[in-house]
Amino acid sequence: MHAHDRTPSASASLRDWWEDRYAERDGIWSGRVNAVLADVAPSLSAGRALDLGCGEGGDVVWLAEQGWAATGVDLSVTAVERASRAAVAAGVSEQTAFVAADLATWTTAARFDLVTTSFLHSWPVPIPRDAILRRAAGFVAEGGHLLVTAHAAPPHADLPEELRSYRFPTPEEDLAALGLGDDCDVRAAELRPRTTTTPEGEPHEVVDSVVLVRRR
Repeated sequence: MHAHDRTPSASASLRDWWEDRYAERDGIWSGRVNAVLADVAPSLSAGRALDLGCGEGGDVVWLAEQGWAATGVDLSVTAVERASRAAVAAGVSEQTAFVAADLATWTTAARFDLVTTSFLHSWPVPIPRDAILRRAAGFVAEGGHLLVTAHAAPPHADLPEELRSYRFPTPEEDLAALGLGDDCDVRAAELRPRTTTTPEGEPHEVVDSVVLVRRR
């Protein structure tokens, strides 16, 4: 799940709003791996990975290409269908699996060597983000890692007025939301600036919140 700019009707459910969002065009994300994941994952031993809020599958496909057996979960059926097609097109369908489910209630008995969630924001229709992060921590296997990447500031400058009050999480707040026990080590809880490109091709500076923890 990621941020967007439209104001929903009062009666719109979260699932309906995201289905409408994906119906706007054939692809709403770049399909490229998120920069923080691309930086962190190569330092880990490939195993089983779980991407929560996988969208159209860019991170899952990339992980599979790096040797991971990767599962993606997203609320939107449309997003999951597109992710499955992207995996087939990349030749990694046998290394990937996708599930359409609500992250607030979805569960699995499996445990993963890497659990990642990138830009798990949903405005203006809110999600129980802190609760989802706590659930994410529970999916990490012994010796595994959890990576939470979030916008720490507006990702672009032209947000409409009604969305400018959105409060972006700090690394410390995301770390607290995880509710970690004594069996976890914090590897990073920091802000990371990076340069991206606007739709017009202009460079744009953004700031990511990054939390990386390891379960012993």
